[in-house]
Amino acid sequence: MSEAGQRQRLQQAYPALRDERLIDEILHAGMAMQLRAGDTICDLGQHCTHLALILRGRARVYELAGSGREITLYRVGTGECCILTASCIMSSQSFPAIASCEEDLEVLLIPAAQVDDFMVRFPVWRRFIWQLLADRLAGVLLLLEEVTFRRLDERLMRYLLERLQTTQANELRLTHQAIADDLGSSREVVSRLLKDMQQRGILALSRGQISVDPSRLQQELALCD
Repeated sequence: MSEAGQRQRLQQAYPALRDERLIDEILHAGMAMQLRAGDTICDLGQHCTHLALILRGRARVYELAGSGREITLYRVGTGECCILTASCIMSSQSFPAIASCEEDLEVLLIPAAQVDDFMVRFPVWRRFIWQLLADRLAGVLLLLEEVTFRRLDERLMRYLLERLQTTQANELRLTHQAIADDLGSSREVVSRLLKDMQQRGILALSRGQISVDPSRLQQELALCD
């Protein structure tokens, strides 16, 4: 892709980075790369040498327990970057989680030295990073509240409703294992809760797909509050 085309894509994906000098330096320092769904981006304990600006696709950042269970901390999509990676670069710490491609990714990789340099020289970059940090911290605190104070069946219903709102569809292509990984539970427990919800008429299950009645789901959630 030409530099003009890359510039346009970067500006469209990251409108907050409205500084032409910064855009010039990102394009000069950045390395375009494509990653495939399922690829590991950064592993536990790895040293972070680059920060990925996502132009297309989505990644998942999660923790893996000793038991083998996973729990999703957050997802990173177009116009974002992994704030844990940025934090590790700025603090010279190793990566404390695992990041993998949930979809095919197109990214610009910014070397760690430039990430630090941009923090010093470009206020718009600092605001971008600190805003991401604030958003992710709020999300992780919400996750902590959910895990600590809400029953798993309620968390599952909220999760399904959020996915419905994201996809704008009543059918979700999700496996029970994927849901369990996001919620930090086991597939067996999630399957049991989903089957119970099916018996109550909230949803219908088929292989790799869940058909949900949003109004019925909202009614059930209202009873939990």
